[in-house]
Amino acid sequence: MTKMAPVNVRLNPVGFVVFLVLGLSLAFYIFGLPKWFREEERVSMREVLSVSIDLAQRGGIKVKEVAEMHKLNPVSKGKTKEGKDELKTQGDLQSHKAIVYGFSKAYPGMKVISEEHDTAPIDLAVVPEVNKHLKEVLDNVVSDQSIPVSQITIWIDPLDATEEYKDELYEYVTTMVCVAVKGNPVIGVIHKPFYKETAWAWVGYGHSKNLDKTSPETNAKKTPKIIASRSHPGQIEGVVHESLGTDAIVTPAGGAGYKTLEVIRGNADAYIHVTAIKKWDICAGNALLSALDGKMTTINGRNIIDYSPHDSPVNSEGLLATMNNHNDYLDKLEPVVTKLMEEKKVKKT
Repeated sequence: MTKMAPVNVRLNPVGFVVFLVLGLSLAFYIFGLPKWFREEERVSMREVLSVSIDLAQRGGIKVKEVAEMHKLNPVSKGKTKEGKDELKTQGDLQSHKAIVYGFSKAYPGMKVISEEHDTAPIDLAVVPEVNKHLKEVLDNVVSDQSIPVSQITIWIDPLDATEEYKDELYEYVTTMVCVAVKGNPVIGVIHKPFYKETAWAWVGYGHSKNLDKTSPETNAKKTPKIIASRSHPGQIEGVVHESLGTDAIVTPAGGAGYKTLEVIRGNADAYIHVTAIKKWDICAGNALLSALDGKMTTINGRNIIDYSPHDSPVNSEGLLATMNNHNDYLDKLEPVVTKLMEEKKVKKT
């Protein structure tokens, strides 16, 4: 029997590399690139600003149409901690659809948080195209910034001041869009559908011409003028008079967007809210204030409000919004508000 000599198989290094490359190429072709190889999608923030304005106005059209047809059909979504009904109307829902579907079409992978919810499937092919190049933005914002989509969260209030909307107090009604990057509000849009007025700002880049920053000189008054919620008063008058003096004037008003604009325009010195408030109510106003060197914080001043998508949508620590003298208001308000909170805890126990 003849014995076979052992066979030595030697791999050609070049051939092995070629084979490996071809194998990996075939796998990538079939299954796509692994996640860690893909370049993250980025978007133009100037385009996002245009889209935000366009969609806030689009939502406003729906709000006005529903009101003109007298088809609000208000229903209660539940009750606030103060026991008041939280209403939703067809105006809220139709505006929500217009804004959210618009963002879904313009930026399919972007995180969007809205006050309202709609689980019905939608064919994005029937959603009108969104304008990413508004002339007023191109005229007023000369530079741009590219941001990864994963860092962006859109906060939407499709109809702010629903109670006032139902009561036909349309001066308070707004639609609002806010763009947060890593939890910081950087773009805000507040649109008044019944007055065809839109205020917008992008922190560090520009703002609409109808926003004028008040100076400390023009805003300094002997008697503080405070604006606060008319539907969620939350003991506000007692807090204001105890902390700022009995001569302080408290003006009740609807809608967080409206109240923030009144502060920016110098018609009120501060917007104060002492109960919980949802972040879609305040994000756009927060961005506008920041762009104009104003401030919005919790009422104790310890926390800048975080608009990250995984954080709670409720700011439970009250609210102070000012254009000037923010720390002075905090110093006067904090001890009074702290005492109020402690009294509430005692009542619960």
